[in-house]
Amino acid sequence: MVNDRPADSFAAARRAMIDSQLRVSGVNEEVVLNAVNAVAREAHVPADAKAHAYIDRAVPLADGRFLAAPLFYGRLLTEVAPKSDDTVLVVDGGSGYLPALARRFGASVDVVDAAAAGTATGTYTLLLIDGAVEEIPAALADRLADNARIGTGLVERGVTRLAVGTKTAGEVALLTVVEMGIPVLPAFAKAKGWSF
Repeated sequence: MVNDRPADSFAAARRAMIDSQLRVSGVNEEVVLNAVNAVAREAHVPADAKAHAYIDRAVPLADGRFLAAPLFYGRLLTEVAPKSDDTVLVVDGGSGYLPALARRFGASVDVVDAAAAGTATGTYTLLLIDGAVEEIPAALADRLADNARIGTGLVERGVTRLAVGTKTAGEVALLTVVEMGIPVLPAFAKAKGWSF
């Protein structure tokens, strides 16, 4: 059966993903590739999706959530460059994969579910959001230390892009890096207002 594949076939799929999806797209930092190689994507998807864990697109989870494509994680971690002395807050998109990757850098990692991101406590030097957002809520930005780094997906007019930024003088500023398919986190939608 597909779901009973031996571990070595998943390891081979992981190596193929690194070589054919990440390296060819500019993800070549060994620390990032080592983290991706060490964390089994198949352990972060439902049993009936394990055979698709290493494809180059998002894998559906339960309740409308997704495990993003491998390239999102590779580029995200490359751009923010986690360090062992970081205090990291990961807003999990439902798979637990991004927190597992972040821990591979030796940093202190706290995890909050996307639906409860505003309840995070503590102060963090790095914020990683596992999905695309329309905005970062003030309650979440308040958890960031001055000069904290941010890595997320950003939704602008229906297009998702990888974005990185910082919190400086109390303000969050994001810069888009590259357009790519990133699952959208509905909990981070902007409040809709009237316009004429």
